[in-house]
Amino acid sequence: MMEIYRSKLLQSIFSPLIAIASALIVGAVLILLAGANPITAYTALFQESLSTYFGFGNTLTKMAPLLLTSLGVLVALGAGQFNIGGEGQICLGALGSALVGLYVQGLPAFIHIPLALLVGFVFGTVWGWIPGYLKAIRGVNEVITTLLLNYIAVNLVSYLVQNPLKAPNAPSPYSPLIAKSAYLPIILPGSLAHGGIVLGFMAAAILWVLLMRSPLGYQINAVGFNPIASGYAGISVERTVMLVMALAGGLAGLAGACEVMGLKYRLFEQVSPGYGFDAIAIAFLSRGSVLGVILNCLFFAALRSGANVMQRSAGVPVTVVYAIQGLTMLFIAISLAVERREIGR
Repeated sequence: MMEIYRSKLLQSIFSPLIAIASALIVGAVLILLAGANPITAYTALFQESLSTYFGFGNTLTKMAPLLLTSLGVLVALGAGQFNIGGEGQICLGALGSALVGLYVQGLPAFIHIPLALLVGFVFGTVWGWIPGYLKAIRGVNEVITTLLLNYIAVNLVSYLVQNPLKAPNAPSPYSPLIAKSAYLPIILPGSLAHGGIVLGFMAAAILWVLLMRSPLGYQINAVGFNPIASGYAGISVERTVMLVMALAGGLAGLAGACEVMGLKYRLFEQVSPGYGFDAIAIAFLSRGSVLGVILNCLFFAALRSGANVMQRSAGVPVTVVYAIQGLTMLFIAISLAVERREIGR
């Protein structure tokens, strides 16, 4: 049994590394076609995002919402559910925390911050529970419902910041500043890195214990492997599906809350620049490993953080970074397809 676990652990580490290396190699070809030097471009990208104080702080800032949302996708995948609704859940979490920050005044920070985070988590939980309920009770495909709920959430936030929540005389759609008592603390002075990344690491540790060391984690994994057999074994498949989808939504809601409370301090029309969709790639790339999620989130955050510096230093368009992200997902999908074919044989 231990040998099987070690084999799966090594596979969860090396498969993403191979996919990332392959994506970087193909990305180097794209950089050459753009008329730049790949070594110079990659050096500028990763040196800025990982080795400089402010750049690393910026990487941690982008890593926080990626980590929380990716953990949500991961826990849903554990039960065989595909949560495509991270973008909408981020928006709802951001809305919940912004409402607490705007309309709940006079609280000390040690109460205001947890309250705003809790409301953001609850808003995201409800938005994740809806497709979980529809899947478990009504049999509606969760990919469709989570995807469609994204549009509802994004447009709801857009309407609110353009109308009732819009700041007076604001040149673009955004809300007033939330109360300072709801600001997340900065963990690296002089940088943008805030307490959201600490929250992300805490969530990762809790989720690892939940999935690997608890009866509930056993139930989640059992439903993911075989829901029919799990039902015969006495596990409530419907309850498990609703639980993991609600938890996935809550984690993404925390990501949105951290964006409002730690970075922007107000609710914007575009809360997330695609974190919910990046999280899907990260979760698949991590192959069920919480440690893999952390490492892959660091990689994706470094790409986002260093993209503009790479453009200025090496003349490489930012779109190359997004191409590398897509190529990484493509190569991991190829590896999964090959693995399934070998298992079939």
